[in-house]
Amino acid sequence: MAYDSVTARLDFKPGFHRESTRYAEEGSWYDGNRVRFREGRPENLRGYNKRVTAAFEGIARDLLTWADNDTTKHIMFGTEKKVYSYDGDNNIDVTPLVSSVQLVSVMDYVAGAVTIAVTNNNHNLNTGDFITFISATVTAGITLKGQTVPVSVTGVNAYHFANSTPATATLVSAGMAEIGYLLPTGNVNAIQGLGYGAGIYNAGASTTGMRAWNEAALTSNITFPATNWSFDTWGEDVVMARRGGRIFYYDTDVSVTPQRAVLVTASPSVNNVILVSPNDRHLISFGSTEYGSFPQTYNPLLVRWSDQENFNNWTPAITTTAGETILTDGSQIIGAVRSRNLIGVFTDNALYGMQFTGPPFIFNFRQLGTACGLVSQHGAVNVDGRMVWMGENNFFIFDGQIRNLDCTVRRYIYDDINTSQQSKIFAGINSEFKEVVWLYPSSNSEEPNRYVMWNYGDNTWVYGESLWTTFDDRVVYDNTITTSNDSYLYNNEPDDYYSADGQPITAYLESADFDIKDGHDLMFVDRMIPDFDINDGNIQFSIKTKQFPAGDFVEKGPFNINSGTQQIHLRARGRQARVKVSSHTDNTYWRYGAVRLDIKPDGQQ
Repeated sequence: MAYDSVTARLDFKPGFHRESTRYAEEGSWYDGNRVRFREGRPENLRGYNKRVTAAFEGIARDLLTWADNDTTKHIMFGTEKKVYSYDGDNNIDVTPLVSSVQLVSVMDYVAGAVTIAVTNNNHNLNTGDFITFISATVTAGITLKGQTVPVSVTGVNAYHFANSTPATATLVSAGMAEIGYLLPTGNVNAIQGLGYGAGIYNAGASTTGMRAWNEAALTSNITFPATNWSFDTWGEDVVMARRGGRIFYYDTDVSVTPQRAVLVTASPSVNNVILVSPNDRHLISFGSTEYGSFPQTYNPLLVRWSDQENFNNWTPAITTTAGETILTDGSQIIGAVRSRNLIGVFTDNALYGMQFTGPPFIFNFRQLGTACGLVSQHGAVNVDGRMVWMGENNFFIFDGQIRNLDCTVRRYIYDDINTSQQSKIFAGINSEFKEVVWLYPSSNSEEPNRYVMWNYGDNTWVYGESLWTTFDDRVVYDNTITTSNDSYLYNNEPDDYYSADGQPITAYLESADFDIKDGHDLMFVDRMIPDFDINDGNIQFSIKTKQFPAGDFVEKGPFNINSGTQQIHLRARGRQARVKVSSHTDNTYWRYGAVRLDIKPDGQQ
């Protein structure tokens, strides 16, 4: 910034820059929330609104949008509790059934109460699991058919659930029903697997040394991640797998009943990540059970694939293209992503390229790099044939070779992540603005509540607060589709919409500290001449000044600015200064232009 002129333009480097102190980052934007840089100029993000007004069960960990052969648009997502399909108006529960049972005269009703007790020998349910009534007689005035409810387990042979309406009579061992047991509820959070000690049995609790054989260990290096999902299209239908579980198939044909995902019976018993290879159409499982082993041996570095065009055949043979291979660098496969002419397979330490070659080997594997592992299952995306991902300590890109992404907020982001919940980190693309977005849980949150965003067109970085746990590009729908940490499906950034679901939305942008003559002289800031593109709303502008880097700031403002504001008289004095632009109202859009300040040297002190 030049100060030989009385009037100086407030031109700062695009993006946020905070790898050092505010004073050391002079000439930059330093902090903000819900802003992006487009062609080098900052503007506030658009808003969001609920696509479905009813909340769903659980927290979504993966989301897929696609269109079927009739161009009907679909959304599917999975939580630790259920799988949902969006039908254009509602979220429909399509969670797979794992078993069913016919029960006769096993339910107890109490007149005026909503709790119904069930006797079911060896039910294998846990509290929080869901059951659905495929059929049921109307008993004590209660219709159960079609209801899906969570249970509270009271014993190995008994559980109860709450009905929406009270019973009209007291009955013991009554009713008849066919009950379906949904896929068991998973983990909403990553948890530490403490296990038990290996000391003397029943030796008593101790806080030091070896724990007793029947006592929970105090520490462990084993972590069970939050329940995650993989979804991919198979033609106009969908294949899916919960990390560590079986593969399921969902048919979009509305004539198919029941409308639930169904088990792919021939699939491996363990599948950490699944993906459909393009063109050749193999269903691939990453982190799976080895073929032919008995009992089936799980290998976290195993890549296994089905026969071509047939996910019901996983048997390697001369007559099939099914097969498997084991990777060597790392302890487990974390995720996989399609890219140009290959599939990127990420372990916790390395990146492999998987490419279809045809018989006899079917797929070729080559290691592309090491010490570049993936931070989470959904931490990588494909951007125009380039793989971009978040590692344990850095951001990476593969465009023929692996390179570190020069991130101007890297230390700030990695210092802010709740590493115990990093399995929830989710990467998405907003192609409208050439952005990759990573959603992550901050140090004081168990759920993703913040984002870091890289503009791959302008090579700028920003961050901010967010509700999102998943994020899907506006390819199928007219806006990006997201799910929230409060369990709603959202339209994100609809055109010309600047509201937080009908409520005011806050965005701000703040500069690093600046001075004149390297801080040798004080400066007097007399006037601000605004240059903003603003719709009918108002924004605020403020300036803070202080004498020394360790001193206290004195703030002037905030001053309201609208499209007709010509100038603001600030009358601020100090050796260092920073400016802030913010908006806190509903449906306000702004874009920063060439703001000017009248700055005069004001002596030494």
